[in-house]
Amino acid sequence: MVVETTPDELHEKLDDDSVAVIDIRDPSSYSSGHIPGAENLPAQSLTPAVFDREWPDEVVVSCYIGKSSQRVASILDSNIDADVSSLSGGFQGWEGEVASGTEGGADLGPSSPF
Repeated sequence: MVVETTPDELHEKLDDDSVAVIDIRDPSSYSSGHIPGAENLPAQSLTPAVFDREWPDEVVVSCYIGKSSQRVASILDSNIDADVSSLSGGFQGWEGEVASGTEGGADLGPSSPF
């Protein structure tokens, strides 16, 4: 079972460089609004190469409502050396500051789902 991080818990951790927020929503939704500092890694574009990158100590996965992020968090947790959790309630449950634009998009190269 995947650990969940509440929006309040995440808000307290956002200033910590040892936490990464991964937003797995589609690029259009991400661009319309996302958690500040979040990186957009749409679920359908994740590849095994993602496992080989350098990760911080903690990773919080965010989706639309907190369901698909649990699946992706479980996969990441099994394959990377970090504490991985899912954002409870997803972006819909986030009540903090919201950024817009595509500054946190990742260049994953050719996409092939794992």
